[in-house]
Amino acid sequence: MEQLKKGSKKLLNAWAFYDWANSVYALTITSSIFPIFYSALFLSEIKNVSAFGFEFKSTALITFVTAFTFLVVAFMSPILSGIADYVGNKKSFMKFFCYVGGLGCIGLYWFNLEHIHLSLLFYFMGLIGYWGSLVFYNSYLPDIAFPEQQDSISAKGFSMGYIGSVILLLVNLGMVMSQDDGADKMQMMRYSFLTVGLWWILFSQYSFYYLPKGASSGHKVTKAIVFNGLKELRLVWKQLKQDLRLKRYLYAFFVFSMAVQTIMLVAVYFGEEEIAWGGDSEKTMGLIISILVIQIVAVFGAILTSRASSKYGNIKTLIGINFIWMALCFYAFFMETPVQFYIAASIVGLVMGGIQSLARSTYSKFLPETEDTTSYFSFYDVAEKIGIVIGMGIFATIDQITGSMRNAILFLFIFFLAGIILLFRVPKMSEINKEAV
Repeated sequence: MEQLKKGSKKLLNAWAFYDWANSVYALTITSSIFPIFYSALFLSEIKNVSAFGFEFKSTALITFVTAFTFLVVAFMSPILSGIADYVGNKKSFMKFFCYVGGLGCIGLYWFNLEHIHLSLLFYFMGLIGYWGSLVFYNSYLPDIAFPEQQDSISAKGFSMGYIGSVILLLVNLGMVMSQDDGADKMQMMRYSFLTVGLWWILFSQYSFYYLPKGASSGHKVTKAIVFNGLKELRLVWKQLKQDLRLKRYLYAFFVFSMAVQTIMLVAVYFGEEEIAWGGDSEKTMGLIISILVIQIVAVFGAILTSRASSKYGNIKTLIGINFIWMALCFYAFFMETPVQFYIAASIVGLVMGGIQSLARSTYSKFLPETEDTTSYFSFYDVAEKIGIVIGMGIFATIDQITGSMRNAILFLFIFFLAGIILLFRVPKMSEINKEAV
């Protein structure tokens, strides 16, 4: 097959299409049906579970496991990206994580409290597969798109992901709501996990077919190069110290991403536990409607953010979005009714896709001229994952100690405020040029 040229429409679309393939995991497993399924496993008012020799609040357990998974990804991804750079085949690693994640989703069909450790292993596989593949997927962006294309194609990827995931969620929603009995609804949720795994694996083949393999070096993996990625991260950090704009942007990204990702990962658990829905059927329908609202609004949010960045600049747009997120933390602390939750879901959708898309493309724009994009994006991903570990760890600890997710989500206000302050410190290119003179 002839390798497609950088910037070609077919190559850009093939890259963006991976968002269509893998975003079903983020929507169905992370954000909607699995959290509802997991919460429904606990029938008593006191939602506790024994695991790893401890007694956990149910929401705290899944949050701690999620934080641990991100810690594994944070340590593993630079090692793997270093190997990928050395042997010149990042696509093979992207495929590996895709298949691990897809099989993990399929394994969730057998999730139950009697075999909680095996069940959590499947959850772990799905999560590590999703985020592990994104390390290599994101690193393709500067390889397949020119700087002036990166904002729009990054937004297109997120938009395609939202559309594809909503389509599958509607199918899954139809499956669940077609049943009247609670046990039958749970069975349909299990079937939905199977559809996610199959969708992810099958649709990713289009991206894998067209994405470049990478320049093959012919080198074999040895013990000497296993930790090459960690060495590369140290080199990237040294280079970052010489690049004031990129360094300060990464500080800001680390802080605000910590809060954004935490909220996105716990939103449905919060809605299930803290909102007065009435009955179980109303709760299931209400939560899924909320997620659909988020996804539909997020398509427009990503596009609007891309246009705003063109008019006002990336940093100013990110500052504005962080102010909205900060206000949401206060709003979430006081909301109790389904209508209030729907309003919050609409606002989250508007800023969720925008901040992720713009954060990724801003980093890509700020990168120095280099062919070693994987190492730079590995550093970006490690910063994001460690931030999530800290954010989720703090959230789970506050939830476990106080018994309320409201207290935990209010605390995230601090991270958005710090992120805004740090974004104001990112210098403009003109300011950097003056210092150089």
